[in-house]
Amino acid sequence: MSEYTLYSYYRSSCSARLRIALNLKGIKYDLVPVNLLKDEQLSESHRALNPSATVPLLIVRGGGSGADDDDQQTGVKIGQSIAALEFLEETHQQGPALLPPASDARGRAVVRSLAQIIAADTQPPTNLRIMRRVRAMGGSAEEWNKELMTEGLRAYEAVAREHAGKFSFGDTLTIADACLMPAVWNAERFGVDVKGLFPTVAKIAAVLEEEPAVKAAHYFRQPDTPDNLRIE
Repeated sequence: MSEYTLYSYYRSSCSARLRIALNLKGIKYDLVPVNLLKDEQLSESHRALNPSATVPLLIVRGGGSGADDDDQQTGVKIGQSIAALEFLEETHQQGPALLPPASDARGRAVVRSLAQIIAADTQPPTNLRIMRRVRAMGGSAEEWNKELMTEGLRAYEAVAREHAGKFSFGDTLTIADACLMPAVWNAERFGVDVKGLFPTVAKIAAVLEEEPAVKAAHYFRQPDTPDNLRIE
Protein backbone atom coordinates (compact mmCIF):
# COMPACT_ATOMS: atom_id res chain seq x y z
CA MET A 1 0.00 0.00 0.00
CA SER A 2 1.40 3.38 -1.00
CA GLU A 3 1.73 6.29 1.39
CA TYR A 4 -0.62 8.28 -0.84
CA THR A 5 -4.18 7.52 -1.89
CA LEU A 6 -5.92 9.63 -4.52
CA TYR A 7 -9.70 9.55 -4.82
CA SER A 8 -10.30 10.54 -8.41
CA TYR A 9 -12.67 10.53 -11.37
CA TYR A 10 -11.15 9.98 -14.77
CA ARG A 11 -12.69 13.12 -16.30
CA SER A 12 -12.29 15.36 -13.28
CA SER A 13 -9.97 18.22 -14.22
CA CYS A 14 -9.16 18.85 -10.56
CA SER A 15 -8.14 15.20 -10.15
CA ALA A 16 -6.03 15.38 -13.31
CA ARG A 17 -4.05 18.26 -11.79
CA LEU A 18 -2.93 16.01 -8.97
CA ARG A 19 -2.24 13.06 -11.23
CA ILE A 20 0.07 15.30 -13.27
CA ALA A 21 1.92 16.52 -10.18
CA LEU A 22 2.23 13.07 -8.60
CA ASN A 23 3.52 11.64 -11.87
CA LEU A 24 5.93 14.52 -12.39
CA LYS A 25 7.47 14.07 -8.96
CA GLY A 26 7.55 10.30 -9.28
CA ILE A 27 5.33 9.76 -6.25
CA LYS A 28 3.62 6.37 -6.13
CA TYR A 29 -0.03 6.42 -5.15
CA ASP A 30 -3.07 4.20 -4.92
CA LEU A 31 -6.02 5.42 -6.97
CA VAL A 32 -9.61 4.98 -5.81
CA PRO A 33 -12.14 5.77 -8.56
CA VAL A 34 -15.19 7.78 -7.57
CA ASN A 35 -17.89 7.81 -10.25
CA LEU A 36 -19.38 11.31 -10.32
CA LEU A 37 -22.09 10.30 -12.79
CA LYS A 38 -23.35 7.77 -10.26
CA ASP A 39 -23.08 10.33 -7.41
CA GLU A 40 -20.61 8.18 -5.49
CA GLN A 41 -19.05 11.41 -4.18
CA LEU A 42 -22.29 12.01 -2.27
CA SER A 43 -22.13 8.75 -0.34
CA GLU A 44 -21.83 8.84 3.44
CA SER A 45 -18.51 7.02 3.28
CA HIS A 46 -17.00 9.60 0.91
CA ARG A 47 -18.43 12.54 2.84
CA ALA A 48 -16.81 11.14 5.96
CA LEU A 49 -13.45 11.52 4.24
CA ASN A 50 -14.20 14.74 2.33
CA PRO A 51 -17.07 16.85 3.69
CA SER A 52 -17.12 18.81 0.42
CA ALA A 53 -18.34 15.62 -1.32
CA THR A 54 -15.99 16.19 -4.22
CA VAL A 55 -12.88 14.83 -5.88
CA PRO A 56 -9.98 14.90 -5.79
CA LEU A 57 -9.21 13.83 -2.28
CA LEU A 58 -5.57 13.17 -1.43
CA ILE A 59 -4.90 11.14 1.69
CA VAL A 60 -1.44 10.86 3.19
CA ARG A 61 -1.12 8.05 5.70
CA GLY A 62 0.57 8.97 8.93
CA GLY A 63 0.13 12.69 8.25
CA GLY A 64 3.11 12.71 5.93
CA SER A 65 5.49 12.19 8.85
CA GLY A 66 6.74 8.82 7.67
CA ALA A 67 5.10 7.07 10.62
CA ASP A 68 3.86 3.52 10.14
CA ASP A 69 0.13 4.12 10.02
CA ASP A 70 -2.24 2.21 7.80
CA ASP A 71 -5.36 3.95 9.04
CA GLN A 72 -6.33 6.56 6.45
CA GLN A 73 -8.62 8.28 8.93
CA THR A 74 -5.57 9.43 10.95
CA GLY A 75 -3.61 10.75 7.99
CA VAL A 76 -3.68 14.12 6.30
CA LYS A 77 -6.79 14.53 4.14
CA ILE A 78 -6.63 17.25 1.49
CA GLY A 79 -9.86 17.83 -0.41
CA GLN A 80 -8.82 20.87 -2.46
CA SER A 81 -6.55 20.42 -5.46
CA ILE A 82 -4.51 23.62 -5.13
CA ALA A 83 -3.81 22.93 -1.46
CA ALA A 84 -2.78 19.40 -2.41
CA LEU A 85 -0.48 20.65 -5.18
CA GLU A 86 1.28 23.01 -2.79
CA PHE A 87 1.49 20.28 -0.15
CA LEU A 88 3.25 18.01 -2.62
CA GLU A 89 5.64 20.80 -3.54
CA GLU A 90 6.42 21.59 0.09
CA THR A 91 6.92 17.99 1.18
CA HIS A 92 8.73 16.57 -1.87
CA GLN A 93 11.83 18.50 -2.72
CA GLN A 94 12.97 15.73 -5.03
CA GLY A 95 11.90 15.97 -8.64
CA PRO A 96 10.95 19.09 -10.57
CA ALA A 97 9.83 22.14 -8.58
CA LEU A 98 6.20 23.11 -9.14
CA LEU A 99 6.75 26.70 -8.00
CA PRO A 100 9.56 29.21 -8.56
CA PRO A 101 12.02 29.37 -5.64
CA ALA A 102 10.96 31.13 -2.44
CA SER A 103 13.37 33.94 -3.29
CA ASP A 104 11.24 34.76 -6.34
CA ALA A 105 8.09 36.07 -4.67
CA ARG A 106 6.96 37.78 -7.87
CA GLY A 107 7.30 34.60 -9.91
CA ARG A 108 5.44 32.55 -7.33
CA ALA A 109 2.62 35.10 -7.34
CA VAL A 110 2.36 34.93 -11.14
CA VAL A 111 2.23 31.12 -11.12
CA ARG A 112 -0.37 31.08 -8.36
CA SER A 113 -2.43 33.69 -10.19
CA LEU A 114 -2.41 31.62 -13.38
CA ALA A 115 -3.41 28.52 -11.44
CA GLN A 116 -6.28 30.34 -9.79
CA ILE A 117 -7.60 31.72 -13.10
CA ILE A 118 -8.39 28.09 -13.81
CA ALA A 119 -9.04 26.72 -10.33
CA ALA A 120 -11.06 29.62 -8.92
CA ASP A 121 -12.54 31.46 -11.91
CA THR A 122 -13.03 28.88 -14.65
CA GLN A 123 -13.53 25.37 -13.30
CA PRO A 124 -16.01 25.90 -10.42
CA PRO A 125 -18.87 27.38 -12.52
CA THR A 126 -18.39 24.77 -15.25
CA ASN A 127 -18.29 21.57 -13.22
CA LEU A 128 -20.84 18.76 -13.29
CA ARG A 129 -22.79 20.07 -10.30
CA ILE A 130 -23.34 23.43 -11.99
CA MET A 131 -24.11 21.86 -15.36
CA ARG A 132 -26.90 19.89 -13.74
CA ARG A 133 -28.36 23.08 -12.26
CA VAL A 134 -28.17 24.92 -15.58
CA ARG A 135 -30.08 22.08 -17.26
CA ALA A 136 -32.64 22.03 -14.45
CA MET A 137 -33.35 25.70 -15.17
CA GLY A 138 -33.83 24.96 -18.86
CA GLY A 139 -30.49 26.26 -20.09
CA SER A 140 -27.84 24.70 -22.29
CA ALA A 141 -25.05 23.50 -20.04
CA GLU A 142 -22.83 22.97 -23.07
CA GLU A 143 -23.13 26.59 -24.24
CA TRP A 144 -22.75 27.81 -20.65
CA ASN A 145 -19.48 25.90 -20.33
CA LYS A 146 -18.19 26.97 -23.73
CA GLU A 147 -18.70 30.65 -22.94
CA LEU A 148 -17.20 30.52 -19.45
CA MET A 149 -14.25 28.37 -20.52
CA THR A 150 -13.55 30.80 -23.34
CA GLU A 151 -13.56 33.69 -20.88
CA GLY A 152 -11.25 31.83 -18.52
CA LEU A 153 -8.72 30.92 -21.18
CA ARG A 154 -8.83 34.49 -22.52
CA ALA A 155 -7.69 35.73 -19.12
CA TYR A 156 -5.04 33.00 -18.89
CA GLU A 157 -3.75 33.90 -22.36
CA ALA A 158 -3.38 37.57 -21.43
CA VAL A 159 -1.30 36.80 -18.35
CA ALA A 160 0.68 33.89 -19.73
CA ARG A 161 1.83 35.66 -22.89
CA GLU A 162 3.93 37.97 -20.68
CA HIS A 163 5.66 35.15 -18.84
CA ALA A 164 5.60 32.01 -20.97
CA GLY A 165 8.57 30.11 -22.28
CA LYS A 166 8.07 26.45 -23.06
CA PHE A 167 5.50 26.45 -20.28
CA SER A 168 3.22 28.99 -18.65
CA PHE A 169 6.02 30.54 -16.60
CA GLY A 170 9.35 30.21 -18.31
CA ASP A 171 10.69 26.79 -19.15
CA THR A 172 9.66 24.88 -16.02
CA LEU A 173 6.38 23.00 -15.61
CA THR A 174 4.55 24.47 -12.61
CA ILE A 175 1.22 24.14 -10.82
CA ALA A 176 -0.14 26.61 -13.39
CA ASP A 177 0.48 24.08 -16.16
CA ALA A 178 -0.99 21.26 -14.08
CA CYS A 179 -4.18 23.34 -13.93
CA LEU A 180 -4.06 24.51 -17.53
CA MET A 181 -3.77 21.17 -19.32
CA PRO A 182 -7.05 19.65 -18.04
CA ALA A 183 -8.75 23.00 -18.64
CA VAL A 184 -7.68 22.81 -22.28
CA TRP A 185 -9.00 19.25 -22.55
CA ASN A 186 -12.32 20.47 -21.15
CA ALA A 187 -12.46 23.50 -23.41
CA GLU A 188 -11.83 21.43 -26.51
CA ARG A 189 -14.53 19.01 -25.41
CA PHE A 190 -17.07 21.83 -25.36
CA GLY A 191 -16.05 23.28 -28.70
CA VAL A 192 -13.72 26.12 -27.74
CA ASP A 193 -11.33 26.95 -30.59
CA VAL A 194 -8.24 26.93 -28.41
CA LYS A 195 -5.72 27.01 -31.27
CA GLY A 196 -7.52 29.77 -33.12
CA LEU A 197 -8.27 32.02 -30.16
CA PHE A 198 -5.40 31.48 -27.76
CA PRO A 199 -2.00 30.99 -29.43
CA THR A 200 0.04 31.15 -26.23
CA VAL A 201 -2.16 28.62 -24.48
CA ALA A 202 -2.15 26.38 -27.55
CA LYS A 203 1.65 26.50 -27.76
CA ILE A 204 2.02 25.59 -24.09
CA ALA A 205 -0.57 22.82 -24.37
CA ALA A 206 1.24 21.28 -27.34
CA VAL A 207 4.42 21.01 -25.25
CA LEU A 208 2.54 19.68 -22.23
CA GLU A 209 0.84 16.99 -24.31
CA GLU A 210 4.27 15.42 -24.92
CA GLU A 211 5.25 15.29 -21.25
CA PRO A 212 5.15 11.70 -19.91
CA ALA A 213 3.62 12.86 -16.61
CA VAL A 214 0.82 14.57 -18.50
CA LYS A 215 0.25 11.69 -20.89
CA ALA A 216 -0.14 9.29 -17.96
CA ALA A 217 -2.62 11.65 -16.30
CA HIS A 218 -4.85 11.99 -19.37
CA TYR A 219 -8.56 11.43 -18.87
CA PHE A 220 -8.57 8.49 -21.24
CA ARG A 221 -5.67 6.58 -19.64
CA GLN A 222 -7.15 6.05 -16.18
CA PRO A 223 -8.28 2.81 -14.50
CA ASP A 224 -11.90 4.03 -14.53
CA THR A 225 -11.88 5.31 -18.12
CA PRO A 226 -14.71 3.61 -20.04
CA ASP A 227 -13.46 1.13 -22.63
CA ASN A 228 -14.95 3.11 -25.51
CA LEU A 229 -12.88 6.18 -24.58
CA ARG A 230 -9.63 4.51 -23.62
CA ILE A 231 -6.44 5.41 -25.51
CA GLU A 232 -2.91 4.03 -25.31
